[in-house]
Amino acid sequence: MSSHQPDPNINVNLTIDGIPVTVPEGTRILEAAKKVNINIPVLCEHPELCKRALCRICVVEFDGRPKLITACGNDVWEGVNIVTKNERLFYVRKTIIEMILANHPQNCLSCVRSKSCELQILASQFGITTSSFTNEPDEIQPVVESETLVRDMSKCVKCNRCVEVCQETQKIGAINTSRRGHEYEICTAFNQPLEDVKCVFCGGCASVCPVGAIYGHDQTKEVWKALGDSGIKTAAQVSDEIIPYLESELRFVSTGKLLSTGKSPSNGQPLSVGQLVAAIKLLGFDKVYNAAVTVNVVNAEIIDEVQTRKKSGAKLPVISGYAEGVTRFINNFYPDLKENLTSAKNLRQQFAALIKADGAITTVSFVSGIAQKYTASHAKTDFALTAAELARMIKTAGIVIEALPEEPFDVFDCEASKQSGKQPVGTFKKETVHGYAQSREVMESIQKGECDAQWVEILDFIRKFDN
Repeated sequence: MSSHQPDPNINVNLTIDGIPVTVPEGTRILEAAKKVNINIPVLCEHPELCKRALCRICVVEFDGRPKLITACGNDVWEGVNIVTKNERLFYVRKTIIEMILANHPQNCLSCVRSKSCELQILASQFGITTSSFTNEPDEIQPVVESETLVRDMSKCVKCNRCVEVCQETQKIGAINTSRRGHEYEICTAFNQPLEDVKCVFCGGCASVCPVGAIYGHDQTKEVWKALGDSGIKTAAQVSDEIIPYLESELRFVSTGKLLSTGKSPSNGQPLSVGQLVAAIKLLGFDKVYNAAVTVNVVNAEIIDEVQTRKKSGAKLPVISGYAEGVTRFINNFYPDLKENLTSAKNLRQQFAALIKADGAITTVSFVSGIAQKYTASHAKTDFALTAAELARMIKTAGIVIEALPEEPFDVFDCEASKQSGKQPVGTFKKETVHGYAQSREVMESIQKGECDAQWVEILDFIRKFDN
């Protein structure tokens, strides 16, 4: 293996499909092709993950040689002539896709990733309606993990994206690989449930899975049931941060095409918070509250806790997080820091407590990512639904959200919410960390006595991966 380190200050000249291209040294063939608007098909590739070259769908020819190389796993070099499309490459890629499909369930219409499945999209692009190979998918039943994630490993295409996110991006190591050849599989240690390994239910694996092998557990059925029961009061909390995710999901439900965040599902105007509130009320919720109020209540409690600990000489910093997975993270990896965990409730728990003070029974938090779905209690009257689940509910109810007049949030009656937001952070230092890899660095600095923050807030997942 070469020890040469690419120098991005040096340019490399090459041709791709006869088009001259100049890119910095260290640029992958895949990226160089994109510069001249040539899209090479991929499956295992993910822009935020390392080179993997596992699926081989991105193979290309170079310098007229018979050998094929992967565009995602090889950097360009001076003077190379790359060919990305011809009859040979078409049939090589088509055959690879058919071989993957031969070990993949054919229930696309009922799959949670229908229309957004990367394998399904590739099959459509290559005109594949049937495989030349005998279809023999693994007979593995989907498993619901802690009411948060569903693992359907019969659909796994062994791209290793989930493994890398879990091991390298988040530094958790709950998901691994075992065996070789056709027996190669993505699994947990000794095939245990995620609850029994060191999973923190951040949802990173689901966010990068190209098919329907790992995804968030849909709890809309339970919520619909509560909404349809006249004897049950229902309350929801939501914040404006969910709007870009909801807009993208609404466009997908309508057209089958995902879009970048920040665009409206139809008329080009961004959705307003008032329209979001109106839509949720039309679904049947009795009350809709601003999640920012709950955040303020939680923060006020933590600020009080920091000040109390400072006065008493108790352990600092206080460690907090929006999701319950943060507690699992500390318990699993840094048990000596358990005393640093805040005694304040997380957002879901706090909202449920505020609402019970107002008399409601079923609470639903609408969130941007999967991580907040996890709860150790598995309560049947407290749910978290993602933007994707909310979008499906809105479409199922036939609500045209962009046409709705705005409605205001409801106001909490309980005293705790009235006192929220009145305490400034003050003179103590707060540090916010993103993702568990960065959290490890901070936890280790706490153990060494080198952390000067009095409050460390862990955001469980890195935003660029969240969905």
